[in-house]
Amino acid sequence: MVSIQRIEEIIKKFNSVRIAVIGDMMLDEYLIGKVNRISPEAPVPIVNIERERFVLGGASNVANNLTSLKGKVFVYGVIGNDANGEKFVRELEDKNINSDGIVKDETRPTIIKSRVLSQGQQLLRLDWEKDTDILEDIQNQLLENFEKNIENIDAVLLSDYNKGLLTKHLAKKVIEIAKKYSKRVMVDPKPQNFKNYVGATSMTPNRKEILDYFGMKKFTSEEQIAEKMAQLKDELKLDSVVLTRSEEGVSLFKTKHKRIPTVAREVYDVTGAGDTFISTFLLSICAGADLYEAGVIANMASGIVVAKIGTATATQDEILEFYKDNDNILKKI
Repeated sequence: MVSIQRIEEIIKKFNSVRIAVIGDMMLDEYLIGKVNRISPEAPVPIVNIERERFVLGGASNVANNLTSLKGKVFVYGVIGNDANGEKFVRELEDKNINSDGIVKDETRPTIIKSRVLSQGQQLLRLDWEKDTDILEDIQNQLLENFEKNIENIDAVLLSDYNKGLLTKHLAKKVIEIAKKYSKRVMVDPKPQNFKNYVGATSMTPNRKEILDYFGMKKFTSEEQIAEKMAQLKDELKLDSVVLTRSEEGVSLFKTKHKRIPTVAREVYDVTGAGDTFISTFLLSICAGADLYEAGVIANMASGIVVAKIGTATATQDEILEFYKDNDNILKKI
């Protein structure tokens, strides 16, 4: 068990942690309205839009989570030279996220995912994106921006949504630069890109991602999970592997397997829960937590977020309140 005093001690240090987030930046757009009739042109509903809101998505949702927890954040990514890119930068500024590392690319649009909703139901999603690898000169600009600021950060978080930002070359160079300056690198990967991250400090795949990587349909035992986590750690020369397992909680592997059960009370929406987990986990490690303590704190943050609707974040106060409300459960962990 991790005491409330220890959790408070770790969380209070979040305010002084500085994280670089590198990855696929996106905007989530929500168009909310009412359906009163079916279109005469096709058998589809007509939605009268009443309001619109924008939320940071993809790697920028990770940055938003870090900021919500009072970490200082620098983002490195690509946007288009378009109106959505301007909206994206404004959203970053509103959240007090440093956007100096953002590069505009004339050859691709700002990634935006638009969701049309009515009465709490999603009717349609529209994606504007280009997922080919970013151009070499754009990669070089990003790397230059990153290395120029490396001494102002404590750790690097690579957030891979497989949209072309984290190329094999870029990932390798970021890890090399981070190692040169003794900075931790944590990776939230996609299975097809796992091998891009050889030599990172830690990786946080979810259950489906690690199964896909090993070409498996399911795990048959806790022993098999431990075996595959150890194999992944060795293959990619990682210091540790952190496996998020949804309703089954979290598994940690450094020298041996340790499982932390879920503490979620209610699950309404899992959108962004993985982003919340990795953000809280890395902040905790940088604030002096060990692997287990970081796993417990991040698990609580995820439990808070899945009880909210839509792309959400957790705060320091919410984590402490969650602990106090669930200490009977947490004492058993």
